[in-house]
Amino acid sequence: MKTIYIVLYYAPLRMIINNEKNKLDFTLLNVGYAEHRADWNFKDIKSPFARIHYVCEGEASIILQDEVIKLRPGHLYLTPAYVQHSYACSAKFSLYYIHIYENPELRSSIFDRYAFPKEIKSDPLLETLIQHLYGINPERELTIYDPKSYDNSTELMKNMALQTAFPFARASENQAIIHLLMSRFLAEAVNKIPHGEKRLLRVLDYIDENIHQPISIEQLANLIFISKDHLIRLFKKQMNTTPVLYINQKKIEKAQLMMLVDEDNIQQLSFKLGFENISYFNRLFKKITGETPMAYKRRIPR
Repeated sequence: MKTIYIVLYYAPLRMIINNEKNKLDFTLLNVGYAEHRADWNFKDIKSPFARIHYVCEGEASIILQDEVIKLRPGHLYLTPAYVQHSYACSAKFSLYYIHIYENPELRSSIFDRYAFPKEIKSDPLLETLIQHLYGINPERELTIYDPKSYDNSTELMKNMALQTAFPFARASENQAIIHLLMSRFLAEAVNKIPHGEKRLLRVLDYIDENIHQPISIEQLANLIFISKDHLIRLFKKQMNTTPVLYINQKKIEKAQLMMLVDEDNIQQLSFKLGFENISYFNRLFKKITGETPMAYKRRIPR
């Protein structure tokens, strides 16, 4: 039997892990191996969790918004959190799945700063690490594959409890493997914000740090000493959206996450996120997610 020695070098990740603005900090939620027979078909998934899939054999597709990505054996696929997608499978198909949860206390999400590749080619080291991650976390395997059943507060709290109960060595090993997997995607990622555009980084950090209160365009413009119109042009050029739309998106994403882990009612939640008008919060939530806050909250098992 061939022996594979695994040596993890952290030097290439030092800049990423130690730089507060680009920190990788993920918690393992689920890991498992699954064999499907035309039964991996789920539509309109928009989860607060990121997903990594390693395809072993067979054929299937991930539909990211309007793009159909054909899944190939020997490749890994990354789906960031809050990206609407669907799964389609019409034959035998097997894969490893890894669900990860980004620390919400980070100043900004790594997915806001980098455009990640959707697919990368695997190699023996990655395959060994994925199998090892699965082997040391048997209690993290899903018992049901419908995302609407496992993307809920019950599963989240269970897995968070498991994480805190783990020996520090196991938690560190899980995180090291996740970091290495993510670093392979990051190696082919594109920085959304040019290195010279430090002004925009300050704006993004300010939004993340103050997401629980009202944020005006005037505040953001004054922060980097430019006019409102200049800020809007700069933001749209680099982020492909306006500051207002970006702020609203981040507030609603935070609201979805808070609903999973908090018992606040909708009015309390809206006030905690800086909304003075609950009707506006309700309209904005429905516009972005496709359903009202109450309907979304009802779907979360308690």
